[in-house]
Amino acid sequence: MTEATSTAPARSAAFIFVFITVLLDMLALGIIIPVLPRLVVDFVGGDAARGADYLGLFGTAWALMQFVFSPVHGMLSDRFGRKPVILISNFGLGLDYIVMALAPTLWWLFAGRIISGICAGSISASYAYIADVTPADKRAARFGMLGVAFGAGFVFGPALGGLAGNIDPRLPFWIAAALSLGNGLYGLFILPESLPPERRTPFLWRRANPVGSLVLLRSHPELTGLAVANFLGNLAHASLPSIAVLYMMYRYGFDERTVGLTMAGVGLSAMIVQGGLIGPAIARFGERTALIIGLLFGLAAFTLWGFAPSALFFWLGIPLMSLWGIANAASMGLMSRRVGPSEQGQLQGANASLMGIANLFGPGLFTQVFALFVSAGAVLHLPGAPFLLAALLLVLAAAAAVVATRS
Repeated sequence: MTEATSTAPARSAAFIFVFITVLLDMLALGIIIPVLPRLVVDFVGGDAARGADYLGLFGTAWALMQFVFSPVHGMLSDRFGRKPVILISNFGLGLDYIVMALAPTLWWLFAGRIISGICAGSISASYAYIADVTPADKRAARFGMLGVAFGAGFVFGPALGGLAGNIDPRLPFWIAAALSLGNGLYGLFILPESLPPERRTPFLWRRANPVGSLVLLRSHPELTGLAVANFLGNLAHASLPSIAVLYMMYRYGFDERTVGLTMAGVGLSAMIVQGGLIGPAIARFGERTALIIGLLFGLAAFTLWGFAPSALFFWLGIPLMSLWGIANAASMGLMSRRVGPSEQGQLQGANASLMGIANLFGPGLFTQVFALFVSAGAVLHLPGAPFLLAALLLVLAAAAAVVATRS
């Protein structure tokens, strides 16, 4: 029996463990989505406008913490292994959800979101784990499979959270806490470590800060170009949580039920692409071509949504948007090839920092563009303008990817 054959079952089992870890993380996060806004508004006496202001503050604070601490998580996972970082994140989030469930004031709830952003390290560590246990030519497909866990979490999590929230608005936080703590116990007793001691590197503060972590992304021209493409893609993606629901309600008159069904359709479509199409697409076209094709699908979807005259055209754009997911998996596969085994955690931390920057500036950018083009004094009434801006960002991302990978 060859080494590749003997290690294949172990690699498959390790992937299953990490897949379950990410799925439970996303379920826990998805469960609180429907009830957090309601809880915040209740704390400010039912004032929806003030509640929206605080929710914006909560989102910005969470993204800032992710930006600051993601490189720390990456360096810690390169120094001590992936498993400790995943465990600390899971147990930390579990305790955080308990704090939020018991929060007597709005500021306790805010503190909970701060802690949540600090502890959001299991995802980057999980991607590094997959890079550890997967051959380079198979990583992109495995990264895509993790997208199934993301999709499932955001399909079933909000549905469960909505049902539980109708019983008690704090019940979803208790369920999220149970999932996170259970996930921590699962990892403690079942998840094997993927990074052997001989591949670990010293912890360096100069690389564990957000600016220092980007040094790795500048270490190779191709890596830099792919990082630019990823940042532009993440910035474009920020349009979706920022204005998609508002856009659907404003332009097509969707009610909450229609919005919920549409979002469920988005999640299911993403699961199909991530689980069934990414592997074959990358095997057929290669990572570089798959990256460009994925970005072009995203460009087509945003353009269609920007001009969609009816809900039917908006719904037709959902499969195109899901196919954009091919680009992320292909990009992650290309980037992971360009760093050593002891730098995978640092790479994921740096990528998470770039995502944090996009999430810091994206919501304000797209909501302001939306307001500009739907206001009473707008020179041009164009509700889809934010999506057209996102399409332009993907044009630039595709150009950066082409230049970075042309050699």
